[in-house]
Amino acid sequence: MNLTDRVPLGDVRETADGYLVGDARIARAGIQIYSGHEVGRPALKQVRVWRPEDEVFSAAAMASFAHRPVTDDHPIEPVSASNWKRHAVGMTGDQVAREGGFIRVPMILMDQGAIAAVRGGKRELSCGYSCDLRFEAGATPQGEVYDAIQSNIRGNHLAIVAAGRAGAICRFGDEDLRQEDEMKLQRVVLDGVAVDLPESAAVAVTALQEELMEVRSALGQQRRAHDKALAARDAELEKLRTTDFDPSCLDVLVTERAELIHRARSIVPDLDLRGLDVPGIRRAVVAHVLSDSALSGRSDDYIEARFDLIAERSGDPVRPVISNGIQSDASTIGKAHRGMVDFVRSAWKAPSQKGAA
Repeated sequence: MNLTDRVPLGDVRETADGYLVGDARIARAGIQIYSGHEVGRPALKQVRVWRPEDEVFSAAAMASFAHRPVTDDHPIEPVSASNWKRHAVGMTGDQVAREGGFIRVPMILMDQGAIAAVRGGKRELSCGYSCDLRFEAGATPQGEVYDAIQSNIRGNHLAIVAAGRAGAICRFGDEDLRQEDEMKLQRVVLDGVAVDLPESAAVAVTALQEELMEVRSALGQQRRAHDKALAARDAELEKLRTTDFDPSCLDVLVTERAELIHRARSIVPDLDLRGLDVPGIRRAVVAHVLSDSALSGRSDDYIEARFDLIAERSGDPVRPVISNGIQSDASTIGKAHRGMVDFVRSAWKAPSQKGAA
């Protein structure tokens, strides 16, 4: 596969006959970003390609960048003996060497138009080369994510371009400016890809990444708590599903509820008890007899005790008198007396009534 890779130029000097001569960083190891159409995958927006150091700096790869034609922008075809005159504006030398993470080569520009373009600011470089590209997702030893791996890299030409893929760090000339740019740049990893950013931007990006990690951590804790609650609920439902059901228990519950409703109706005949559970039925009766405010904050045990007391009093008119005690005022005593007489008469007929009969 034929690819291009942009890099900058190094120090230059002008010869007596007007040529520009200098060194250039022309290739580097690591992750490079290509558009999908550049690597034969037009459906992909971008592809992260990893060039391992042992491939970039192999003897064969480095030697292939010696005596390569220099072009003004990339031609639409690989440069060869058949088209060299149409495309070449200079040549690389043979003293190819490794410099840190880059390949450095000497080069000379001989075409007046290309020299003028460089003097006008067109100072970045882009390598044209062939390679084997294997699509295989993974991560570098440094943790950078990639989509494909390059191997068998072989140089074809070196193009002068306006903006290189490797950025301003690979330029032709302005060595002092290049070093200043390097000092101000700081590398950060974004979505698995190493990116060189100005120091202030790198600090801001790092801060945002830390905030994002905190948010993700908090969301992870919430998600784990939610999953734990769901698991407990599912376990309880499964326990209920597999528990043997005793029909006699249902009979007891139905009977107890029917008896409770009967007792409630005897106290408040027209009270609507539909949809209420057992504690709800007791609470509705007590609230009707007393008041809602009297039940505020009261427990179910308290409500049950009050319900039983009301039920007992409703079924026995004498019991309220006994429960409340004998009052000192005559009206209360009279009411108690009349209540007792009414109660006795309702159970037995008075002797006077028998005689009258």
